[in-house]
Amino acid sequence: MIALDVSNSMLAEDLSPNRLEQAKRAIYQLIENLHNDRLGIIVFAGQSYVQLPITTDYSSAKLFLETIGTDIIPTQGTAIGSAIDLAMESFDFENGTSKAIIVITDGENHEDDAQSAAKNATAKNVSVHTIGMGAVQGAPIPIYKNGSQVGFRTDNTGNTIITKLDEKMLRDIASAGNGSYVRATNANAGLKIIMDEINKMDKKEFGSKSIKDYEDRFQLFLIAALILIVLEYFIPNRKSSKLDKINLFDTK
Repeated sequence: MIALDVSNSMLAEDLSPNRLEQAKRAIYQLIENLHNDRLGIIVFAGQSYVQLPITTDYSSAKLFLETIGTDIIPTQGTAIGSAIDLAMESFDFENGTSKAIIVITDGENHEDDAQSAAKNATAKNVSVHTIGMGAVQGAPIPIYKNGSQVGFRTDNTGNTIITKLDEKMLRDIASAGNGSYVRATNANAGLKIIMDEINKMDKKEFGSKSIKDYEDRFQLFLIAALILIVLEYFIPNRKSSKLDKINLFDTK
């Protein structure tokens, strides 16, 4: 399960083109390279929602990914613990497959006890990994209208908001979740590094499907019918002279 932060701070442009788009591109590349692994996506800000239930339908995953934006959740904040708990509820623990949670966030405005949620996950053999989006020194959050930047977000006193990556908190969550922390850069969003760690986990087959593909044979009959139609066109519509002498319905 991937838990993706969609709070307004993810619009900061210290990663190109911004934190959220960089994360979405990395997830898209991850989907492109998946084989038989199941994937789900949770979006969170002040609240958490399942955007994509766990599936192997990678085409649907890409479509759902395209619809993700900061306006998808009205409540602002960074409820990482809630996102981890929701990811745990999304897992099917009866199939016995290995499970992992990847939290992608800048960690700002952290609201709940994410470390406890990560510890609870490890108690059920689920590892929790974190990827930090943004720069430690921070960046302002731009405001766009009609494709043009018109300014930056400000607080109640009119000062420009500077959103900063909280690396310590994300390291603590990963440590509590028996996982890894990676800081994203423009060159490497970190998902590949995390997936390399996840791929070291024991994998189990969760099912197989057999599909029968039938080959159509109707073309042979269609060709035969067309030949008969063409032949009928060339047959003269003239009766035989002998047949003309026969009158089955002649009465005396």
